[in-house]
Amino acid sequence: MIYCENWKKNLSGHFKDSWLNVEDHDSLAEALVTEAWKRLERLSLPALSKFTLCLYKQHRHFNPIIGQVAHIVDMKLDSIQDVRILSVLMVGISDVISQSFRDRLLHKAEQLLEEENEGHFNYAKRMLQFLQNIKLKYHPLLEKCNRIFLKSASRLDIHSISNIFGLYEQLGFDNAEFRLLANQLLSENIDDYYNPETFAKLFFALGPMAGSRVRERLLVTAAHMAEEFSSHQVLVILKTMKKMKCRNSHLLEKMASVLPKHLDSYHVLQLVKLTQYLTGLRCRNLELFSKLKILLLGYLKSSVIPADTAAIIRVLAMLPSFQVEEMITNKAAAVLPQCSLHHLNCIATALVKWNHHDQLHWQNSSELCAKLLQKLNDCGFERLQKTNSLNLLLEELTHVNGQWFEEVLNEETVAMCQRLIDQITWTNVLPLSFFLKKTNHRCPALFDRIASVTVENTDKIHPSEIYFILFLFSALNYDNEEFFKSCIQHLTSNLSYFEIYQLVLLGHVLAVAGYFPPILITTIFNVSFLSKLDAQLKVLPDTLKQRVCSRLMKLNRAVCLECPEFHIPWFHEQYCQRVFHNSMSRINPLRQHVHRMLTEILGGSQYSRISVLTPYYYEIDFECVLDENKKPLSYMAQNIHLDDVGGIHLRHDIKDEGRKALPPGAQRIALEFLDSRAFSKDYSRHLKGEPAVKKRHLEMLGYRVVQIPHFEWNSMVLSTKGEQLEYLRQQLYGIQ
Repeated sequence: MIYCENWKKNLSGHFKDSWLNVEDHDSLAEALVTEAWKRLERLSLPALSKFTLCLYKQHRHFNPIIGQVAHIVDMKLDSIQDVRILSVLMVGISDVISQSFRDRLLHKAEQLLEEENEGHFNYAKRMLQFLQNIKLKYHPLLEKCNRIFLKSASRLDIHSISNIFGLYEQLGFDNAEFRLLANQLLSENIDDYYNPETFAKLFFALGPMAGSRVRERLLVTAAHMAEEFSSHQVLVILKTMKKMKCRNSHLLEKMASVLPKHLDSYHVLQLVKLTQYLTGLRCRNLELFSKLKILLLGYLKSSVIPADTAAIIRVLAMLPSFQVEEMITNKAAAVLPQCSLHHLNCIATALVKWNHHDQLHWQNSSELCAKLLQKLNDCGFERLQKTNSLNLLLEELTHVNGQWFEEVLNEETVAMCQRLIDQITWTNVLPLSFFLKKTNHRCPALFDRIASVTVENTDKIHPSEIYFILFLFSALNYDNEEFFKSCIQHLTSNLSYFEIYQLVLLGHVLAVAGYFPPILITTIFNVSFLSKLDAQLKVLPDTLKQRVCSRLMKLNRAVCLECPEFHIPWFHEQYCQRVFHNSMSRINPLRQHVHRMLTEILGGSQYSRISVLTPYYYEIDFECVLDENKKPLSYMAQNIHLDDVGGIHLRHDIKDEGRKALPPGAQRIALEFLDSRAFSKDYSRHLKGEPAVKKRHLEMLGYRVVQIPHFEWNSMVLSTKGEQLEYLRQQLYGIQ
């Protein structure tokens, strides 16, 4: 045969991609693959890499021949010195490698990839693709690739920028410097992207970090181009709008109007994502949702994959005015024994919502739903009981959250983690910390094990991962001095691994725990640093930007109060005024009820204040002043000046007004009601880090702080008004 002869003539390895540029089921492609397989051992490394690329483009990721290619690469890995060949082979064999082989490949890639060589730009992109394929956020290689991108501005066009952002997103990686560079390059040439393909990529890359002027241009252009977008581009636009938290009704209506012609081209998981985007954007197009419902139900009837079934059921529950058919619950019941914890959680979330909103209308529906939920609970417990691998359990828990898991499986899951405590290693302390933080569960045995493993392996765990482990301990108010000091010593020696804004987050986490490393504090509160931070904030996603600004304010406040020796000025006055002005809300009924009780206890409304802002902008529920004989002092009589701003009482300066206004021996009392968010979710109900810091700071400001937990106030012991009055009186006057 002619094509076989061509193979024999070209065994030296001069492959061209076009040779296999045919459908993957084409007989020619099959014959070529078979002939290559016979000669695989004799192919040179360059030829092997080209052939592997052909196979990858033909989507033959799991073809047995790929396993043979991987074996050859494994045998010859030490001899590979060309990073181009290595990067192609890594991507091609990524679906069939073991963990130990993966680690060898990563080590080799780090060796061959050169930061200073701009010619390695494309190889760095392939390395990202490899990491995405194996779903591994491997910081050393990620950061090396990122540094190559930063030094290769001339090679960054809209296609490569959107590709890199997409891979970063899937890997959970972000870099503000790359954002700044991409923002500059794309904003300078925004008028060049006038066709649907390049504009969709521009919208995806630039939209989430664009300023108001550029953002408006993007939204207007997207609406103008709506009819021209392909089905994939429509998904990209809607996904990006959701990420931008865009509420542009005109653009949303335009996208909804063009969607019907694309619906039949979407596969089931694209329809699932589309439904999530539309409901997240609060789309009101009921006709579109009706068509989506029909398509989703059709896929559900034929679905045999538990993951798909669970995903469809979950998004069906998101549809407005959805009447549940019995077929859906029957389908759910059929797949429950095969479901992972994540998929069980998806189905439970839908069932709970439908039952709560009375959307089950067939005969005995409530009884059937209760039985299904019980079966679902049993499947969850059974799956947990069969678990013998902590890594597999943590993998399942990655996307699990919500009311059902919290009420039914949370305690049992933590108990299972304790039973598997010997399996905690430096490779899984991060996902375990994510789980404990997400569930707000403070388990001393697990925390101590995490601390000891982290301290023993600080050189193996990336600084950004150590930061999150510290975040867990700080947020749940679990102090382990040896652990904190060891981590601080390691991190302060490696501050260069953090981005500018990440140092602010690190400083705040440590401050909540009561640690203020001088090198970190002086680095942050520096004019040059704050200027760089301002630049980065312009391109960060809005949610992250708000979080960084808030953490910087809190860190500034903590340093001013707890570390005056640093001589750091308080420079967040205007920021705090703006935040409180934008967030003022009406006083809730509980506060009004308690205020009336305080009026009764103290003898008049002039003896207490509700929703008071202290110096440094802590808001407290109630404030009153008792003299040295524990008698209440009238704010009017004592001439304690207060500004009434929309129901919020603001005292500007504790030195000038608050302190001087109080007579000798008098004491200001802060009365705080703490809801469930202030405590860990385990049986100890331990006070979390933020409310503990607030108490510490208020005491530094001269308050005696009375914190009233929700579980005491709402207990049967305080079920009558008289009992509540007596409880408040004891708390105010310090009566035991």
